[in-house]
Amino acid sequence: MSMENRVSATLEKIQNNIEPLRQEIINHKVYSVINDLEDLRIFMEYHIYAVWDFMSLLKALQINLTCTSIPWFPVGSGNIRSLINEIVAGEESDVDALGNKKSHFEMYLDAMEQCGADTQEIVRFTTALKSGSDLKTAYQAAGTPQEAIDFVNFTFEVINEGQHHVQASTFTFGREDLIPNMFLSIVNDLNKKFPDQISLFKYYLDRHIEVDGDHHSHLALEMTADLCGADEARWKAAEEMSMESLRKRIRLWDGAYHAILKRKH
Repeated sequence: MSMENRVSATLEKIQNNIEPLRQEIINHKVYSVINDLEDLRIFMEYHIYAVWDFMSLLKALQINLTCTSIPWFPVGSGNIRSLINEIVAGEESDVDALGNKKSHFEMYLDAMEQCGADTQEIVRFTTALKSGSDLKTAYQAAGTPQEAIDFVNFTFEVINEGQHHVQASTFTFGREDLIPNMFLSIVNDLNKKFPDQISLFKYYLDRHIEVDGDHHSHLALEMTADLCGADEARWKAAEEMSMESLRKRIRLWDGAYHAILKRKH
């Protein structure tokens, strides 16, 4: 079997192995309890942590796989540099609903504000980090839910361990587009009732699916394949950490689910 075929077969094997966890996320019970604007606001207040730390993982890849220091020198593979820089450009400077250049995180914050979701928690969190606080102190300042703490801590473990193939695989498989049609239908229905409050979130989801769920996912797969190559140990670590990332996403959704139920009762 050629090298290219071996890599292709390994990618397919990993995708098959993580599929049960992906389905658990896609069919998560949290979507069945989002019935009104207040439910959606609570969901967004949890989801924003995943949007934020997705960017942190992406920037870690850029730092490790391209040259981000001066004096400049070519680093690693030109193919990987091209892949990661294209993804960064799309995620960090996309076009919002008004035609302005913004990151997906900023677009999500705008959507939260339009919807009436509480942005103070995530702003306290990022403000604390900007002022030099560590993650633990920032969580305390923000009042971050435990499920979100566990989710972000795992991502930063991946970042801090500095294994490029694990970072790439977690980014590719653990953060793969996981928005179910059921949730899109809920948002579309709410948008029809409350267009002045949901339009930016609907735009964010549509843009996320268009960019992240298609083109960027193919680029990320190619990047992971390049970094793992024919190294079976790298592929094994890639699969294990991707599965753990998906488990952390399930736990994050569990947190949103219980918070929504608590509000209803």
